[in-house]
Amino acid sequence: MSGAGLPKKVGGPGEASSPALLPWRRSARRTLLHDRWIHLHADAYVTATGAMLDPWYMLQPPDFVHVLAITPDDRLVLVRQWRPGAGAAVLELPGGLMEPHEADPAAAGRRECLEETGHAAPAYRTYLSLFPDPAHASNRIHFVLAERAELVAPQRLDHGEDIVVELHPVAEVLAGLPHGMLLGASQVGAVLLGLREAGRIAW
Repeated sequence: MSGAGLPKKVGGPGEASSPALLPWRRSARRTLLHDRWIHLHADAYVTATGAMLDPWYMLQPPDFVHVLAITPDDRLVLVRQWRPGAGAAVLELPGGLMEPHEADPAAAGRRECLEETGHAAPAYRTYLSLFPDPAHASNRIHFVLAERAELVAPQRLDHGEDIVVELHPVAEVLAGLPHGMLLGASQVGAVLLGLREAGRIAW
């Protein structure tokens, strides 16, 4: 797996007193599954201390983008859809896979938000990029802020998508986060950081 874009140091306060972590060496790679949605490898790694880890399963899916869209009356544009992993209809930020030709997460976020919700905003900016699973997946989730989003078109859903659009006041979402209003773990922190970016909350 490429180290491009990764921080050169890991850790936090007090890291200066800890020994440097050396990279693992990949000694083998076997492709188990490769299609549009997923690229699964069984790798063999040798750690810095010489331990052999085989198999170490690695996913290489495309990057994802999610949009924190805020309307002029301070509501968040959210979507509800069935998620088999949760076994429930889950409330989420609109978003999806970045297409192979898309290099700009903000542009991909604009496309996804418009398709799934019919909402558009004057400007889009990427405020956060995270690894969904740093241990076993090489892709990133990019979070895009879209302020003053308004309904401008009907939904244009892909085959297999069944999405209900819900607008919830920012205060309601903040109150609901500790109680599981959003079940996607990465989205909870992204909403808080996006609202801070938009000047709606501070800490």
